[in-house]
Amino acid sequence: MIDKQNKPYYKRTWFRVGLSLTLIASLSLRVYFETNTIKVNKVQLQSNKLPEEFQLNVVQLTDLHNKVFPDQNQKLLEAIEQAEADFIVITGDWIDRKTVDTSHALTLVDQIKAIHDHVYYVTGNHEWENALFSRFMDDLAKRGVIILHNQHVTLSFRGVDIQLVGIDDASTNHENLVTAFESIDENLYTILLSHSPVVTKRYPNVSADLVLSGHTHGGQVRFPLIGALIAPDDGLLPTLDKGTFPLGNDRYLYIDSGLGTTGAPLRLLNQSQISLIEIYPFHD
Repeated sequence: MIDKQNKPYYKRTWFRVGLSLTLIASLSLRVYFETNTIKVNKVQLQSNKLPEEFQLNVVQLTDLHNKVFPDQNQKLLEAIEQAEADFIVITGDWIDRKTVDTSHALTLVDQIKAIHDHVYYVTGNHEWENALFSRFMDDLAKRGVIILHNQHVTLSFRGVDIQLVGIDDASTNHENLVTAFESIDENLYTILLSHSPVVTKRYPNVSADLVLSGHTHGGQVRFPLIGALIAPDDGLLPTLDKGTFPLGNDRYLYIDSGLGTTGAPLRLLNQSQISLIEIYPFHD
């Protein structure tokens, strides 16, 4: 039997319990949504190396970590198709270091290749730390994916040449920029693919107009006003977590926060994403 004098206490207790359960449920739904649905992050940049009326569209995919989205990746594939990119880049960690079955990751590559024939790839730390590294590289190459192992290629779109440079993962010290940039034409717009953004600290004067990286997951879990608490290679309260960073002289670093997770299988205030990078000429 409840003492009538204690009714206000019990009301407050049940209110707090109800509020706590509501907050937990709301947070859980938010985490599930951000971890298991994707968005397209659109980035717009300019360069004086591109001619008037020209626009270069690049889709960046990164840090899948062998994830399969609940809809069997259909929304992801639709987003890639709708982006109508000139080419697609994958900036590493497509599999996880613990992955023993690469079939899901390779099936997604097959589906992406069916959408767009021009797919370029650089390695991340998880590929290098996986025992299946060599076989996975062979499987990608068999599917027509161009893997840039410390090398560059010249691409042509609508009569305009650009250079695409790819280095092996810098966070595991597999990069070789001397080889990658050998005989580069600095008059052409140049994009460097580097899984880890640490390359911009290690080589601050790298001859690239745009560096595309992943690796950080944007901190994976972010907090209001603070942002990412930690990111690989950059420690606590990282300066290079996600987004666009000027490097000087009209050069930029862009870090995509990626698709998958590592460690805890969740994201917060940091939805899974792909990026559509649109590069325009400067206008007076």
